Amino acid sequence: MNKNTLFIFEFISGGGFNKVNIPNSLFCEGFGMLRAIISDFKELKFEISTILDYRASFLSKFLQANPNNIKTVNAEDNYLIPFKEALEECSYCFIIAPESSNNLFNLSQLVKKSNKKLLSASLKCISQSTSKIKVFKFFRKNKIPTPRTYRIPSTRKELDIDFILQKFKKLNCPIIIKPEDGVGAESIYYFEGENEILNFFRDFNEYSELGRDYILQEFVHGRDLSISLIGCPQVSKSQINNPFILSINTQDVNIMNQANISEYLGGTTPVENIEELIEKIDRILEKVEFKGFNGYFGIDFISTENASFSFIEINPRLTTSYLGVRNVINYNCADLIYKSKMNIFEPVDLEFLNFSQFSRIELISKNINSLERLDEQFLSKLLREIPELVTPPISFNKSNQYSCLIATKTKDSHSSKKRMDEIFLKFEKLNFKVVK
Repeated sequence: MNKNTLFIFEFISGGGFNKVNIPNSLFCEGFGMLRAIISDFKELKFEISTILDYRASFLSKFLQANPNNIKTVNAEDNYLIPFKEALEECSYCFIIAPESSNNLFNLSQLVKKSNKKLLSASLKCISQSTSKIKVFKFFRKNKIPTPRTYRIPSTRKELDIDFILQKFKKLNCPIIIKPEDGVGAESIYYFEGENEILNFFRDFNEYSELGRDYILQEFVHGRDLSISLIGCPQVSKSQINNPFILSINTQDVNIMNQANISEYLGGTTPVENIEELIEKIDRILEKVEFKGFNGYFGIDFISTENASFSFIEINPRLTTSYLGVRNVINYNCADLIYKSKMNIFEPVDLEFLNFSQFSRIELISKNINSLERLDEQFLSKLLREIPELVTPPISFNKSNQYSCLIATKTKDSHSSKKRMDEIFLKFEKLNFKVVK
């Protein structure tokens, strides 16, 4: 076996949804991260393998992996079978998967049990970060500002509405309710008044997954931001094992529309005044015991109106922000990840050379009505015309509505906006209407 064989698995595009419909939005993020991390590890001379859902197999040509090392998961398959086969044939493995239903932990544990080197987040990081209640207690223990958070009791698989109303009155501010193991902006519900809560919960079982745990959290007004980090090895007990900040990013999150539907649309990186902000965040993170946190992970936080911070979640995995971060710094992120996992990482002098906007774009095709026709006629041309396309237009619902993911690489935010406008015009010329 080649010692540099690396199996990279992304859950959404790699068969985790092979028996159900794939949401276009989730696929765009998942495949985009898969494509980016494969490209970055390819630069390190790894021989890379992966697996793809049968509905996305035509996209294999856009991955920088040997075609013979890309396997397909069919509708009737148990995706764990090709997963374990690919695992047996590699020396290293990198997992991208949601924390929900313990998917990320269970898959990472399989890697460890197979005595393969796990290059994604450690089991310690995952186990600490999957539960939002655990994260809340972790931040509180380390005296890190964080919103007041409560696990909502449930009876007969229904959430305790009396408990929710009681906490809402006690907090005396808007609240959000979300899954205890949720990912990103998944199923986040925002409420400002008691009547909103009562009206919503009349039909809540239609929106929720029965038996799933939910939390209630005070809503913090401010700007949604995230930190992209690399865990540093702790050489001695006296050493501060502060994680290394790759970048700080804005997040475009919509959780306040009238239908109470939450949505993550992307973001930008780096945030303005990045060096000053990194210094402030570093001083806060010095208080936190990050022992065992290695590899890449993210932290979501709010920059409030009074210039303070409120830390929300830890994401123990590659995040969508990676698509922008890799475009703006002067190092290959995969190299930094590898060194962190090999316990040979040392802080580097980062330079922010560019600006990147990473966004999911919704499109309506004016004359394309099938995935096959899109593949044959448009994909190669699209990627030539728009090299910023990380995930090309995709639709799994047999309609003329498509989703894609774009990550720009420009000198500043003004140039990025100008380039996005140019991209929208290119879409129009290729018979796509951009849904704004």
